[in-house]
Amino acid sequence: MITVNQLKKQYKDAVVLDVENLEIPSSQCFGLVGNNGAGKTTLFRIMLDLVRATSGKVTINGEDVAQTESWKARVGAYLDEHMLLSYLTPDEYFESLRKIYGMSEADLRLHLEKFVDLFNDEVLGKKKYIRDLSKGNLKKVGIAAALMGNPEVVFLDEPFENLDPSSQIRLKKLVLRETENSRRTFLISSHDLNHVTEICDRIVLLEKGKIIRDLREKEAMMSELEAYFTG
Repeated sequence: MITVNQLKKQYKDAVVLDVENLEIPSSQCFGLVGNNGAGKTTLFRIMLDLVRATSGKVTINGEDVAQTESWKARVGAYLDEHMLLSYLTPDEYFESLRKIYGMSEADLRLHLEKFVDLFNDEVLGKKKYIRDLSKGNLKKVGIAAALMGNPEVVFLDEPFENLDPSSQIRLKKLVLRETENSRRTFLISSHDLNHVTEICDRIVLLEKGKIIRDLREKEAMMSELEAYFTG
């Protein structure tokens, strides 16, 4: 369970995030949408303790993320390419993470097998540094890394961006499979309404840092979002 209480982020006189209350139960695929500047990435960064809130708090399974560290072992995230080690090849990067997470070589092989379709023979074994990968392949490496260590919660910021249509479909199938089989909680921020409505059980709409919609009826999600963004 993730809980957000009276969360505010302010830069001088500008309030960029103001969320009174938000609860995300375990095993939910949670979507976050909004126009540029709505506060989506800021919210994710505060939830991951990458940015400190001006006031309020976030807890994951009862642990205040700004005051404790143990929750980090149960959380995976990919927000942008700066989270990667660009001077390594993908093979070297995954091997480094394997050692950090205490995984066996067999565990790593099993993990990477989940991503064979998504990688499409463009990521592993190419002896290319991460910094030289296309933006789409950078995204694939980051997503695979975020799911290492068997996290209970995974944050993905704009996961469909820069992926070709085939890769987008493969990623959707992967997220749905992981949510169903592993009971993993996904938090996904996206501008792609079609994909996010297809895979998410619930979608929260942010505007100027505030929650203005909390959509839980899957059949009505797309029509409500279209009405908002075209209205």
